[in-house]
Amino acid sequence: MLDVKTRAGTNLPQADVTRLAAQVAAATRLLNMLGILDYSGHISARLPGRDALLIQPNTDSRAELLPERILTVSFDGEVLQGDDKPPSELPIHIEILKARPDVQAVLHCHMRIAIAFTMMEGVTIKPMRARSVRWESGIPVHPDPSHIKLKEQGLALAKTLGPHNAALMRAHGMVLTAESVPALLIDAVHFEENATALMQVLQAGAKPIALTRAEMDQINRHERREHHIGKLWKYYVRKGISEGLLPREWPLGV
Repeated sequence: MLDVKTRAGTNLPQADVTRLAAQVAAATRLLNMLGILDYSGHISARLPGRDALLIQPNTDSRAELLPERILTVSFDGEVLQGDDKPPSELPIHIEILKARPDVQAVLHCHMRIAIAFTMMEGVTIKPMRARSVRWESGIPVHPDPSHIKLKEQGLALAKTLGPHNAALMRAHGMVLTAESVPALLIDAVHFEENATALMQVLQAGAKPIALTRAEMDQINRHERREHHIGKLWKYYVRKGISEGLLPREWPLGV
C-alpha cells in the first residue's frame, strides 16, 4: 500500500498529500517514457497551505520514482520531510513558485528540440499548433546556460520567465509552469509537439506560418482546458498502467 506521511506543518488532508506525491511520481515516470525527462530534470508541486514544495530526491531514477520518496522542502531550501537531498537546481522551483502565486507546478527539463531553438539566430518558437495558444504571451530565452544552483540564479530565471508559462534556457533546457501536475504533463506534451511542428517546417525549407492573433482568439473562445487536461491525463496514466509503468493502486484519479 502507498504510504506517504502527512508533511510537517500543513493542514492538507493526508489523502490530498498522498495524491499530490503520486501525481509528481507518475508525471515524472510518464515524461521519462515520452523522452521529455531523462536522467535529469524534475517536477515540483506547491504544497498548499505552506511555503513549501514537493520534489524528488536528487539521484532517484526518473524512470522508477516512488511517491514515498518525494521530499517536502521549504522555500528556504530546508528538507522538512524525507531522508535525502533535493536536486541541485532546487532554486529554479523555489524562486518561480515564490514569484508566481498562480503557479502550482513547475517542470525543469532538457527537451532537446527546445534547446535547439536557443542555438539559432533569428528563430524563435511561436505558436504553430492549436494547443500552443498556451504560450501566446511569448517564450523568453534566459541567457545563463549554467546549472541554476544559486538563489541569485533562480531569481534571475524567475524574472526572465515573468508572467509567461514557459521559458527556454540558453544551450541548457527549459521551464514550464502550470496550475496542476496533470496540466504540467499535458503542457509538456504540447510544447514538444509545437516545437517539432516548427522544426519540420524549417527543415522543409518553408516559411513558418504561426497562428495569427485572430486565430488564437478563435481557439481561446472554444478552449475547454480543464476537460482537455482531464482527458489526456486519463489517457497517459492508463497507458502507463497498461504498460506496467505505473502501479494500479496509486491514487491518480482515473
